[in-house]
Amino acid sequence: MARNTLARIDTRALSHNLARIRELAPDSRVMAVVKADAYGHRLDLCLPALASADLLAVATLEEARAIRRLGTGQAILLLEGVSHDEDLAVADELGLELTVHHVAQIEALERYGRSTSPRLWLKIDSGMHRLGVPPEQAAACHARLRRLVGVEQVNLMSHFARADEADPAPTARQMQRFEQAVEGLEGERCLANSAAIVAHPGSRADWVRAGILLYGISPFEDGHAGELGFRPVMTLVSELIAINEVAAGEAIGYGARFRTERDLRVGVASIGYGDGYPRSLVDGSPVLVDGHRCALAGRVSMDMITIDLTACPGASIGSPVVLWGDGLPVEEVARHAGTIPYELVCRITRRVRYRGC
Repeated sequence: MARNTLARIDTRALSHNLARIRELAPDSRVMAVVKADAYGHRLDLCLPALASADLLAVATLEEARAIRRLGTGQAILLLEGVSHDEDLAVADELGLELTVHHVAQIEALERYGRSTSPRLWLKIDSGMHRLGVPPEQAAACHARLRRLVGVEQVNLMSHFARADEADPAPTARQMQRFEQAVEGLEGERCLANSAAIVAHPGSRADWVRAGILLYGISPFEDGHAGELGFRPVMTLVSELIAINEVAAGEAIGYGARFRTERDLRVGVASIGYGDGYPRSLVDGSPVLVDGHRCALAGRVSMDMITIDLTACPGASIGSPVVLWGDGLPVEEVARHAGTIPYELVCRITRRVRYRGC
């Protein structure tokens, strides 16, 4: 029998989350961001539940190619655009819409002689200073794109740097810079990322760009997505493979970081950093055993973790262990690990099996 460590992907939760985003932004079309293998949730499992999305968005050509191999004909936006002239032919073959964020990309399209699709997306740097043409160049860049053979529409977009923060002022400043830059230009607008969909309703515009929220994970530092009406799509589970009685005063795990203050019943679950479960988790970090909230006791190993079973006296070998997901928000686990939930779901390794449900 295979090692019973797997990521369960709840496609009904994914459909619910897409519908919830439409509830929040009823006047906007939804761009579903499925980069990084659907944020670690697996494209092949997620795409059927996102068939009603108005547009799919990925970061790389390889990701777009993977979607086409799965047989979907949905429109796809390449968020980074292309960096090399030879990639334009590939984008053309795949029928990709391109983000254009630098004048060099406009020059490449002019050399190519036509657009890869009837719709292009001009990205404006409104203050994040990562990708985007300077605001003062927006009108000129827009005009050059409109002159390309095959172009019917040039949409306008930007990206917020601090939409997940409590202070609304930085996002408001970005919105103002964007609106000034694109004043009078034709094309639909796309500003709101996951955080802005919730926290900045004025940014929703013609399109919203839904990423982490689609997967039932909050973009905010505090709380979890369930409080916003979203459901977790991934539940990472394992099981107990051993239970040990450890005497008071003994050390558990590498480096003897955890010492028992009393006699302790300790469970061993078959998951570790070799599966993507973070080694940075501290003693006391939560896990669920048979639905009971228990705590890590000792350092995460490559293949195993050790768990204080005080809160679950009925646990036995084979008892299910939930590392995050249904009943235990990944946002909470990420805080114990000193990271963000995006990283946790994206770092699951190949030896974890995936199962749609």
